[in-house]
Amino acid sequence: MLNRDSLIDAYHGNLAAIRRDSVPEDSIAGLTPSAVLIPVVDRPEGLSVLLTRRSDQLKNHAGQISFPGGRYDPEDGDLRRTALRETEEEIGLTADWIEVIGPIATWATISHFLVTPYLALVRPGFDLRLHADEVDEAFEAPLDFLLEPANQRRHDIVFEGRRRFYHEILWQDRRIWGATASMLRYLSQHLLPERHASH
Repeated sequence: MLNRDSLIDAYHGNLAAIRRDSVPEDSIAGLTPSAVLIPVVDRPEGLSVLLTRRSDQLKNHAGQISFPGGRYDPEDGDLRRTALRETEEEIGLTADWIEVIGPIATWATISHFLVTPYLALVRPGFDLRLHADEVDEAFEAPLDFLLEPANQRRHDIVFEGRRRFYHEILWQDRRIWGATASMLRYLSQHLLPERHASH
């Protein structure tokens, strides 16, 4: 089971692989830069991941479970600040509770966003204020459960005439899928490679 220190060590030990796996520069034309935060809450009983369920009224990915985040604004200066700003706007979690560890590989979504996720540790004791127009719910799920390969199921679907593959993680009554599940699987492969030896 990962703890605060082993999470940080595992991240830095795999930084080269994370950069290598990012979307190539020649493939990002036309994609909208954006960033999300992967907030790992450092609770005494173990690490958990803070996730949101997007409002059913949103244009993109309505009702889906996701990490807090959104599109880059030039006033942010960099994507790290985008992730922190969007997290505060969406769920009221401010930067003084957050220790950003660093980015993982970028993702190109089917909605034409180029997403840079930032892995971060969050001190417990915070209070959330959800932006009702964007977020219907925020909840935590155990990091160990989300990173367990046996809980990460692979499916395929035909979208816009092409067969695409996606991952899904079922936790309690919640369905985590798409880019969010893929990012969690990617973290699992790099943070806990020994668990993937038999999967």
